[in-house]
Parts: sequence; C-alpha cells; structure tokens
Amino acid sequence: MKINITYIISNINKSLAFEWISDYLDKGKFNLNFILLNPGESELENYLIQKGVSVYRINYTSKRDIPKAIFKTYKILKKNGISIVHTHLFDANIIGLFAAWLARIPKRIHTRHHSDYHHIYFPKAVIYDKFINSLSTTIIAISSVVKDILIIKEKVSEKNIRIIHHGFKLDEFLNVPESLVGNLKVKYIKNNFTPVIGVISRYTEWKGIQYIIPAFQRILHKYPNALLVLANASGDYKIEIQNLLQKIPKENYIEISFESNIYALYKLFDIFIHVPISSDAEAFGQTYVESLASGIPSIFTLSGIANEFIKDKQNALVIPFKNSDAIYNAVTQLLTDRDLSNRLKINGINDVQTNFKLKKMITSLEQLYEE
Repeated sequence: MKINITYIISNINKSLAFEWISDYLDKGKFNLNFILLNPGESELENYLIQKGVSVYRINYTSKRDIPKAIFKTYKILKKNGISIVHTHLFDANIIGLFAAWLARIPKRIHTRHHSDYHHIYFPKAVIYDKFINSLSTTIIAISSVVKDILIIKEKVSEKNIRIIHHGFKLDEFLNVPESLVGNLKVKYIKNNFTPVIGVISRYTEWKGIQYIIPAFQRILHKYPNALLVLANASGDYKIEIQNLLQKIPKENYIEISFESNIYALYKLFDIFIHVPISSDAEAFGQTYVESLASGIPSIFTLSGIANEFIKDKQNALVIPFKNSDAIYNAVTQLLTDRDLSNRLKINGINDVQTNFKLKKMITSLEQLYEE
C-alpha cells in the first residue's frame, strides 16, 4: 500500500526544490499532495497542477488567518487519510504541524530552513520555534549549523533530528542553452559591460551586501566598465542598500527583483559573491552550491553549508566576515589570475557533484518516510 504524504508550504511563489521532489519521489511507494498557504495562485501551484499533482490552496495573507487555516488543513488531512505530514517554513510549520497533531497524524516532520535568525533578531519568536519542535516527530536539519542550534540553543534531542542536505539537478546549472543565456544578456547586460559581478541575495542585513558595494566601488577604479548585478533585490534592508548604491554610477549596477530562469542568470556572471556576516547566519545557503554548479569562480564567507565543504583556494576564495577590503582583493585576484579561476571552477563543479546530487536527497527522504 502506498504511503500518503502531504507537504504543507507557506508563502512560496516558485521553488525548484519542491518541483523536483514532486517529480522524483517514488510514485510507486508514495502518494504526494500539497497544501499551499498563499494569498493567491503561484508558479509552484501552476506547476503542480500541470503535472497532475493534487494541490490545495488555502488563502493565507497574515497571521490573523492562522485559526481558519488550521481548521481547513485539518479537514484536508482527515479527508485524504494522510499518514505523514512534512511542513516547510515558519507559518506552515505552525499551521500544518498543529493541524496534523489534532488529526493524530503519526509522522509529523518539518524541515528547519532558518538557523539562529530568531535568536539574533526576534528573540520572542524562539518560543514559537520551540513549539514547532515539540509538535514534530522528526526535524530535518539542512546543515550541521542547524543541527547544532536545535541541540544547543533549543534543547532538541539529537534522536529527533535528521540531517538531509538540499539536493539539486546540478546538470541544469552547468549545461544552459546559449539561447537562454543570450536572452538574459539582452535583457540585463547593456553595452557589453564587463566584468560582471553577481550577487543573488535578499536585501537583509545578515547577507552582507553592505560590504560588497564599497568593494565594487573600488573595483570601478580599475575596471570602469564593471557591472554589479544584484538579484532578489528586495527586503528589509533595502533603504540601506540603495543609499550605498548612490555612490556608484547608475549604469554600473542593476537590481533584479525576481528572475525565474536562475540557471541562465548565473551564466551572466564572471564572478559570484556571497558573504553572510557570521558562520551561523545561513541555515544552508543554496547559492553556494548553485554558483559552483554553474562553474562561476566565487568568493565566500563560511556560513551554513559552506562550513562543511568550501575550502579556500580549492573550490572558492574564502574571506573574513564583514570585510570590504578582502572582497576587493579577492575580486582583483580572480580577475588577474586565470589559472586560479579555472582551478576553482573545475574543483567547484566536482565538489558539488560529489555532495549535493538530487538523487541523494530524494533517497534520504524516502528512507525517512518508510521508517
């Protein structure tokens, strides 16, 4: 008999990860359906419908909708005879796990997608994290950073935690049709600006973008035609970021709020930079894997999953936290040392292929669901 699983996800428009899971989870063993807590239709919902996956949308706009969402979720779970609920993201964790507990679902799993964010920025929210932990029969930690926070800071028993790293369709990042890359070049890269420095990161303080912009300002003295691409350009730190950008000529940077073709976007970059401000800031940091899978020489601080596989001068350049001078020096080094750039590109591709294949993640999930 197949195992009935419901994924409950909140406030997501598009997600390659959930698309991949719906495509590759063994359909001979599992019936997978989705409950999406969103204010309206989304790209993920449309994708699932096109693939014939059962999907329910509960209209959810704010925390005032929580009681109604719990009741509706409970009814869906009872109706479909669900034996496993797997929730993702904060609102879905509260709503989905509580509804699953009320419905007496025996396996209640949540994937912890944040690290110490609440401990640092919203201490009062930690009580909700602990409530979510208490409702879960298993917590998936996406990195050792997350596991340590759960055990040390939130007193979760290690036996209730399973580390499962994100998995990726890595070849999709490496082998991108030139036509798709060309379309994005026409869309974003005007007047043949080069080199192109890429950043894919929300505008929030802990992502460290405020240290990249002053470094880029110095880079323009040596490379006046350089272009800084800031993708996912929205968030609670937007005003501070845009104040810094005022010191750079408008033609030398571009802000992209959303680009669905992430594979082609990476291919626009000559160098990629991701510099969170502490080792625990990222829970995982998918962009570490994606940039290397795309074959882009990269500059990183070590946060989240990077602590587990990034090695300085082997697969990326590693710099100290909160250091614009180090970012500038690393960019200059990559632009002037072709052998180093090529070595990082080759090793980066090999290392992510070893550690983050999609099949490895799917197999780990299936094993957990069958236990």
